[in-house]
Amino acid sequence: MNILKVTDPAFQAYGKVVEGMDVSELLTALKEVPQPDDVIYVASDSKLEACGCCEEIGNSLFGGMPIQIGYCSGSNYLLNAVEYHRDSEVNVALTDLILILGKEQDIEEDFTYDTSKMEAFFIPAGTVVEVYATTLHYAPCNAHENKFCTAVVLPKGTNTEAPKTTGNTPEDKLLFARNKWLIAHKEANIEDAFEGLKGENLSIK
Repeated sequence: MNILKVTDPAFQAYGKVVEGMDVSELLTALKEVPQPDDVIYVASDSKLEACGCCEEIGNSLFGGMPIQIGYCSGSNYLLNAVEYHRDSEVNVALTDLILILGKEQDIEEDFTYDTSKMEAFFIPAGTVVEVYATTLHYAPCNAHENKFCTAVVLPKGTNTEAPKTTGNTPEDKLLFARNKWLIAHKEANIEDAFEGLKGENLSIK
């Protein structure tokens, strides 16, 4: 698939590059996290959250809301699913990586979504990006043969155990974790996930 630069104007529909924030301490700490052959996601990591820039990120990018800083790393080439939150997500890229993104507004009434509407963006190492709440996203993909690694900053409690729902809204069937609504592709075989992605399970290869 065509891979655009994060500086391309098309990215403005999905998020923005954050300038002027010193995240060097966080990038150094990220070098110590595991990088498996598949994908690992940890919602909250105490060593990352101890970095001096954590408070600055919370105040400047989340308006003082309590946050968590975790990481996602490993090796991945496929979309597999899309998720969204009720707020922005901030990624701090230790390595080059690729994000495949879509728009919540394009989800159909039956909660299916056509993957042909998604776009891929190259995020250079050291870049801080805000991914908007209405942006569909999932695990990053490798930009090269090497593995990827990024910090993931979200409001505290996100991606932990899902609350119990009583079917108050049809959207409840997508609630996969706390503050995480997910639509999976059938080829991904994600247990208990709603399989609503139509079309190709996108690959950056």
